Amino acid sequence: MTNRTLRDLFVDELMDTYDAEHRIIKAIPKMMKAAQSEELVAGFKVHLAQTQEHIVRLERVFKLFDLTPERKTCKAMLGLLAEGEELMAEDGVAGVRDAALIAAAQKVEHYEMATYGCLRTWAQVMGEDKARKLLQQTLDEEGETDHKLTQLALNLNTDALGEDDEEAAMLSVRRTAASTDTGNGPHRR
Repeated sequence: MTNRTLRDLFVDELMDTYDAEHRIIKAIPKMMKAAQSEELVAGFKVHLAQTQEHIVRLERVFKLFDLTPERKTCKAMLGLLAEGEELMAEDGVAGVRDAALIAAAQKVEHYEMATYGCLRTWAQVMGEDKARKLLQQTLDEEGETDHKLTQLALNLNTDALGEDDEEAAMLSVRRTAASTDTGNGPHRR
């Protein structure tokens, strides 16, 4: 598609995002199966339900633009999910695998946050307030999921450490979390 106007670019990215969300729907159950932590599995279940809602919202945005929902292959998501597949295929300690799954999931979340942020801003610039609100809602949820994954990583990644390093690491994690977590992320308006 030739992006001659901001609307063209918006629609092109909307189709790309629609494809990405569909791919994520297929990937999450695999991640749930690979995860060892019950907390991580539960988090993936919640995100699966959210992702299904994200698809519904995207369909509503398509409708606002009088378009039929259409997918355009999201090459970035293909790469991120392929990397996640490689991590799941590796043998290793359960805690290390969970740490890798969290990292893979956060890479996906960060990509989605960047994408939804652009779409939201473009909708705002074009005066499409209903679309902007729908996209902002998803952007907020993606940011919340990223935050939850960070908290889960702080709780679970100690399973990936050797016993000698565990106490020192916990102190470091607590100090880092206290000094860097302001609650203000890119997902805020």
